[in-house]
Amino acid sequence: MNISKAMRNAATLLVVRDSSAGMEVLMLRRPERAGDLYSGACVFPGGVVERHDRNLYACCAGVDDARASSRLGVRDHGLEYFIAAIRECFEEAGLLFAYQDDGSMADPARLAGETNFAELCRKFDLRLAVDRLAYHSHWLTPPGLPKRFDTRFFLAVAPASQAVHLDQHEAVAHYWLRPDEALVRKLELKLRPATRRTLETLAAFATADECYQHALKSRHIEMQIPRRGRGSAGERILLPDEAAYAEIARLDPDGRADVAYEIEHDVALRLSERVIRITAANGNMMTGPGTNSYLVGGGERNEWAVIDPGPDMAAHVQQIVAAAPGTIRWIFVTHTHRDHSPAAALLKSLTGAMVHGQRAPDQDWQDRTFQPDYVPSHGERFAVGDDATLRVIHTPGHASNHLCYLLEEEKTLFTGDHVMQGSSVVITPPDGDMAAYLASLQALLREELEWLAPGHGHLMDRPHAVIEKTIAHRLMREIKVINALRALSPVDSETLLARVYDDVPVRMHPVAKRSLLAHLIKLVHGGLALERNGLWCIL
Repeated sequence: MNISKAMRNAATLLVVRDSSAGMEVLMLRRPERAGDLYSGACVFPGGVVERHDRNLYACCAGVDDARASSRLGVRDHGLEYFIAAIRECFEEAGLLFAYQDDGSMADPARLAGETNFAELCRKFDLRLAVDRLAYHSHWLTPPGLPKRFDTRFFLAVAPASQAVHLDQHEAVAHYWLRPDEALVRKLELKLRPATRRTLETLAAFATADECYQHALKSRHIEMQIPRRGRGSAGERILLPDEAAYAEIARLDPDGRADVAYEIEHDVALRLSERVIRITAANGNMMTGPGTNSYLVGGGERNEWAVIDPGPDMAAHVQQIVAAAPGTIRWIFVTHTHRDHSPAAALLKSLTGAMVHGQRAPDQDWQDRTFQPDYVPSHGERFAVGDDATLRVIHTPGHASNHLCYLLEEEKTLFTGDHVMQGSSVVITPPDGDMAAYLASLQALLREELEWLAPGHGHLMDRPHAVIEKTIAHRLMREIKVINALRALSPVDSETLLARVYDDVPVRMHPVAKRSLLAHLIKLVHGGLALERNGLWCIL
């Protein structure tokens, strides 16, 4: 990844300590300054790496530049980040991570009268305790801001017997707070997104040493780049695990902040030269922000296909037609649940497009009005533009007639409801089949994929990681079912539901009950469980 030359290197030090209330972390409040992004914010000690920090390499204990650079994943001069973290913590908070001649920690109170950090190290023959710093995380400020920082976060246990003394310039107040306490007080404390997320990671640890040892052993630390987006609440910063993050990073790499972090209903959003998304205004507990319809195609002929025309909503169909840059020639349906296929008939009547999809099973939850002109088979390819090819992948599980469509040129998989964003897919027997669902997910891991375009929600990157996480979630839920059966057999389904889905809101239990039944049927077919007189038993 290319990083702008205007990016300034910086370092932050997370200082933790134990107290009777639990592990605490040091936080500083910045002064109020006009035009300063961090004005009045509560932050951790830190600041920019200065050029003269390199002059202190010989004053470092236990870690040389080669080792420090290897730890940070840089070619050279990684040690300057460690030094900057120690220097900034001393300058802002008066805490000094340095050894004296005898190997004991230096006492800042005995080093009075010297304000230049480099001179202080030389005058008192100090050795900077870079060996006490554990690399914690790596953050970049969002693209598009006038000032950007490439910041390495380190973590260290507070030196015993040292007290905080603020410089009253970069910090005007300090707090020792439990991470969870700081998060609860977020309305009182101004927290930047990276600070908030860091506090969330620290809140998992009970003691300072436990936190330090975890950071010391951590590997493969990924660079985190927040992104800016627009929405009903105005502009805000999104973190990498938020739903719209990958989509905004793809559509707005330069940080214009003109891409919405919310799904906007019946608004055409160009996702690529070949793909446009329009989302129906049918959002609810089951459909999330609404059902996505995708226009796929283009090229010189300017012909387009629609994937999932959506529910029977005339206004939505009109928006699909209006959004199409050219002629709509094909309609492809992923499955015949009532939020995906019913609009096919109206869209066909308006455009004359040929409808593709598998017929609906004669069961509830299905759109029995769906009448395809052509029933595609697994592996079939359809040229829907001069340079746009859709390949059919049969993915039973959520529905027996479920199809995904792979746009081969962009390695983008239109997943329908097979993989959803932000929630688990409901498997409703008898048409829904848990064993078939897991097998279909495993088959997708063999496909070369770069993006998932779900039936509900935003584009998702890292498709294989998403699919593997989905499989792992299902298998962990199955383990909970097995453990509950072992503990409670024979047991009725309501008691099982409360035990197995104890981490799911009670309002969602009627929906979860369908997937529980799918898990139980899978165990029965696998010879691991048995149902007798309405009670379930482990075998």
